[in-house]
Amino acid sequence: MHPSDYTVFIGMALRFHNTFLGIILALGFWALGTSRAVAARVDTAALNRTAQVQAGFQCFHSMDYGCALKVFGRVRGEHPENPLATDYVLNAMVFEQLNQLDLLDTTFYATDGFLTGHHAVAANTKVSQQIDGLAETAISEANARLKKNGNDLDALFAKGWAEALDATYIAMAERGYGRAFRLALRARKNDATVLAKDPNYVDAKLMVGVYDYVVGALPWEFKLLIGFVGIHGSKTEGMQLLRDDGARGVITSVEARTAIMLFLRREAKYGEAIEMAQELSKEYPHNYLFSLEIANLEKDKGMGMTAVYAYQHTLEEARKPGFFKNAHVELAEFGLGEALKGQKHYAAAVRAYEAGANEPTTSPELKQRCLLAGGETLDLAGDRARAKRMYAEVIAVKGDTVEADKARRYMEWPYRA
Repeated sequence: MHPSDYTVFIGMALRFHNTFLGIILALGFWALGTSRAVAARVDTAALNRTAQVQAGFQCFHSMDYGCALKVFGRVRGEHPENPLATDYVLNAMVFEQLNQLDLLDTTFYATDGFLTGHHAVAANTKVSQQIDGLAETAISEANARLKKNGNDLDALFAKGWAEALDATYIAMAERGYGRAFRLALRARKNDATVLAKDPNYVDAKLMVGVYDYVVGALPWEFKLLIGFVGIHGSKTEGMQLLRDDGARGVITSVEARTAIMLFLRREAKYGEAIEMAQELSKEYPHNYLFSLEIANLEKDKGMGMTAVYAYQHTLEEARKPGFFKNAHVELAEFGLGEALKGQKHYAAAVRAYEAGANEPTTSPELKQRCLLAGGETLDLAGDRARAKRMYAEVIAVKGDTVEADKARRYMEWPYRA
C-alpha cells in the first residue's frame, strides 16, 4: 500500500513537507555558500560555484525575481540539457509565483490550519502548467544523464530538487497534497541515495534532515502507523544534518538554517530562532521576508511592543524606493495587526488589517484573513456593527473558504478570544 493511501498520515506528513517545502524554501531560498571556514571538503556541481550562477542567486536572495530569471535563463542557454540549470529557472519561477500569491508568510504555516478546508488561492493555470512542464523537463534531463552514468550525483541531486520544487508549488498554490507528498518522498529518496554514495555532498542533507526531524517529531501512534510502510526518522539525527548543512552547504545553507529556525519556532524556542533570523537578515538585508520573520518571531515570543516596532521598521524600509524588491507589505500589515491586537490596541490593529486587505498586491486569501481578523478585533472592542460589516466582506471575497465559514459563524455569534 502506498503511504499516500493513509489519509491521516498524509495530513501529518504534509504538515512538515508543505511547511518545509513552502516556508523553508520561501524564506531561505536556494542559497549560496557562505564564507565560513570548513574542516572537510564539500562536493557539489562545478556549475553551482560559478560567478554567473552566484550572481543569479544574489538577485534571487534579494527577491529580484526578474533579474534572477534573466541570469538563470542565460545560464540555462549556455548549459543545454543540464538539469541543474533548468532547476535554477524553475526555482526562481516557483517562488516568484508564490510571492505573488502571498504564500511566503510563515505565520500562515506555523499552525496546521492551512492543511484543512478551502482557501481562496487563485493560482494561474497557465503558470502552473509552465512550472509543471519545467519540472518534468529537469527530471527528464536528469534521467538522461543517469541512464548514461548511474553514479552522476549532480544529476540525481538535480532530479530531487526538481521534484521538491514541483511538490512545493503543488502543495502551496494548488493544495494538491497527495501528489505533492509522493513527489516529496521521491525527492527525499534521491537525496538519501546521494548521501549514501557521497557523505560530502552536503546540500543533500537538507531534504533528508527535515524529513528525519519531522518524522521523528510525530506522535508515537503515527510513527507506529508509518513504520509499517518503511518511513522512519529521528529528531536528533535530522537536526544534526540540518546544522551541518547550515554551516557547510553550497546552495542549501540558508534553507537549512531557516528550517532550524522554523522548527525552533514550532517548539517555542524563540531566542535562538530570533538570532538566526537576525543573522539571515544581516546577510541578505534586501530580503523582505527575513526582515518580516524577525517581527513574526518576536510576536510569537510575546515581546509585545518590541514586535510592533519590528513590523513598523520593516514597513518603513519597504517604503524606501528600491530597498526591497517585490515586497508584499500586506504581510507585515497583517502581522502588525496581530501584534497590536495582542496588546489590545484594537483601533490601531483594525487599521493595520484594513491596510493589508486593501493593498493592490493582496491575494484573495490574505484579504480574507485580514478582514476576518479585523472583524474579530472589532468584536473584542465591542463594535458589533462594524464587525458584522467586515465579516460580510470576508464572505463577499469568496464564500466557500475556511475564513468565510468562520465569518458566517461570527455573524451569528460574536467572536471571543
